[in-house]
Amino acid sequence: MAKSDFTLAFNEITEAHHLPREVVIDALKQALIAAFRRDTKRSDAQRVDAEVDPNTSRYRILLEKEVVEDSTPQINDMTEIRLSEARQINPKVEVGDLIMAPHETNTKSFGRIAAQNAKQFILQKIREAERAALYHEYKGREGELVIGQVQNISNQTITVMLNGRAEATLPVKEQIRNERFKQGDKIRVYIMEVRESNRGPQIIVSRAHRNLLRRLFEFEVPEIYHGQVEIKSIAREAGQRSKVAVAALQPGIDPVGACVGQRGIRIQTIVKELHDERIDVIEWSPDPAVFIAKALSPAHTNSQYVYLEDDIDQGNTATVIVGEDQLSLAIGREGQNARLAAKLTGWRIDIKSISEAAFDAYQRLDQPPLDRLAAEMPDLITEVARILEKKRADRTVMPEEYQTLMRFVHMAETRLLEQRKADQARRRKLIEQARQNLPRRVFQMQLEELELEEDILKAIRTRSIQNVGDLMARLQAEEHSVLALLEAAKVKDGAQEALNAIKDAIESLVPNFLNTPEPAPAPEAEAQPSPELAALPSAEAVDEEAPPAFIDVEAPAPSRPPAPAPPPVIAAKPRRPLPAADVPPAPPKDEPRRDKRGGKAKPNKPPAARDLIFDEERGETVRLRKHKRRGGRDWEEYDED
Repeated sequence: MAKSDFTLAFNEITEAHHLPREVVIDALKQALIAAFRRDTKRSDAQRVDAEVDPNTSRYRILLEKEVVEDSTPQINDMTEIRLSEARQINPKVEVGDLIMAPHETNTKSFGRIAAQNAKQFILQKIREAERAALYHEYKGREGELVIGQVQNISNQTITVMLNGRAEATLPVKEQIRNERFKQGDKIRVYIMEVRESNRGPQIIVSRAHRNLLRRLFEFEVPEIYHGQVEIKSIAREAGQRSKVAVAALQPGIDPVGACVGQRGIRIQTIVKELHDERIDVIEWSPDPAVFIAKALSPAHTNSQYVYLEDDIDQGNTATVIVGEDQLSLAIGREGQNARLAAKLTGWRIDIKSISEAAFDAYQRLDQPPLDRLAAEMPDLITEVARILEKKRADRTVMPEEYQTLMRFVHMAETRLLEQRKADQARRRKLIEQARQNLPRRVFQMQLEELELEEDILKAIRTRSIQNVGDLMARLQAEEHSVLALLEAAKVKDGAQEALNAIKDAIESLVPNFLNTPEPAPAPEAEAQPSPELAALPSAEAVDEEAPPAFIDVEAPAPSRPPAPAPPPVIAAKPRRPLPAADVPPAPPKDEPRRDKRGGKAKPNKPPAARDLIFDEERGETVRLRKHKRRGGRDWEEYDED
């Protein structure tokens, strides 16, 4: 091949496949080596290399050869080289060394099969290099907005060609429901994920992702692109409605006006791109109450009537009181507006009308903390009762009467919120005290290790219960709250059965996890209570308001000095083995165990769990044995004799 032809072909390959020159050169080298090995039947043990110069269109094959004496009468040109010739390549070589020496060859002498293999090898290497280049190119573009052309449409996916080189997949779940495309349409898509596969990069794009809306705003609004306005959060239901919270990073800039544009031209361009999807642009505020009130637009809401609460299980919760005429706007069609506002702000939002909140508060006037309102403001309560009776009779309520109701609701909601906050603080204190009495290792155990049913795990997994330690602390501090979670989730076997299953799972898992050996009791100490149980206060002496605590009853206690004031406990359940006199001797290993009739005995069941309880009427400690029944546990007195 002439120099110009070789150079033209080389440049054509690099430009057509968008590959670096080094990649093409390496492919040519590997092809020459493969063709030479096949043509000469060289062993893989012998090193073979190739050099290609695209500027001069020259190449040469290098073989690994052993250096021999010049006086050697006959040598093998494929494996040996004389010392004088070897020193022309490397002056420091000696006899017996191995050196890479050029070998005279000509591609025209290659056989047809070797030449065909070389051609296929070059094409394969180029395809692999092209796939790797595409993968690295689009892997670095994850999260970007690109323009593609619809190539193929099926029931589940749409194939989009990107830049005429890479095929992307638009799954059905990432499509907008009311959008319809035809082959050849140009669309904007968001690169969501790029995966590597044997058939090239697998590019997943989306039209429903919320960051698609973010990239469109960056493209259409220069203030966002240059960092003068920041998008704080986005809530989107693709094809229907979206809410975007924006904030100005420089003084003097209106973030909402910058996004909307003069006469709404900027926002209309984005709406048109998304096929008339409704977009609400909201100014972000560091005050959660103000932000929530704005997020409920187009409903007009006063941030003064937004009551914020940090619930242990539900997280951030906001109660919003709106006017009668704003209730439907605040909730939206099928709850869409409230749902998007909750996603945008990250708060759980409970919306009430003035009359609904007033009725609820009026019915609770006989309960604390609202029971003092009637004595403090009798005129207000009388007026509220008159207005509510008027509302109940479906008569017209005047605006000033709604203001009276709003005043009453605000006072009631404020007092109720203060009471809930005090209750939350008390609950957190009890849970934290219970956590202090638990081993640290139980907080490293996942809830899945309890092997509970999936519906039970889903019900108890809340913001404050993420592991076994959290669950144990909650059971100690307030078992009724765990039962309430199970009742609210409507587990299939019933809340009480699920609670019993949780307790059984914890009792079976935690001792095995701690792996603490059980101390063998002395025979003479069986009739006497243990020092720990003797030191426990009686049921009347236990402070009902004090938080319960776990005691590690399985760990040996003689080595520790007795505590001056032991903490109160729920119940201590030591599992003690039977005395040695009552344990039958084990049969030899090579003989099967036999029962009294001489038949094969069944495997022994583990001893039933027992509990030591101090009976005040008898003045002595009795042992109880536990047996299960559906819906709970029963204990009966157990006599070892």
